[in-house]
Amino acid sequence: QVQLVESGGGLVQAGGSLRLSCVASGSIFSIIAMGWYRQTPGKQRELVAAITNGGSTDYADSVKGRFTISRDNAKSTVYLQMNSLKPEDTAVYYCNAEKVVTGTSRFKYWGQGTQVTVSS
Repeated sequence: QVQLVESGGGLVQAGGSLRLSCVASGSIFSIIAMGWYRQTPGKQRELVAAITNGGSTDYADSVKGRFTISRDNAKSTVYLQMNSLKPEDTAVYYCNAEKVVTGTSRFKYWGQGTQVTVSS
């Protein structure tokens, strides 16, 4: 079992910045990757950024150059630094953790989400 708690969302004007935090707890030793997804009403949840336990990162094309995912292993925390925010970034942002269940099975845990609203 993994628990994920997000924080840092809020209301910001276009061009502003926010930093989201996600603290992982529980059985975290088997986590192989963590990431941030976002979702707006009527749309599928989409990957924003991800980071593996080896430090490899991946970003959605829409956020490359503006968002940065990082981690602090000592605090079991993953961050998403969001700069140059745009109104289209408005969404509920969810932290996720991918965990090894068996050698051929993976499971994603989700936080409850934090709202990011960017005004124009």
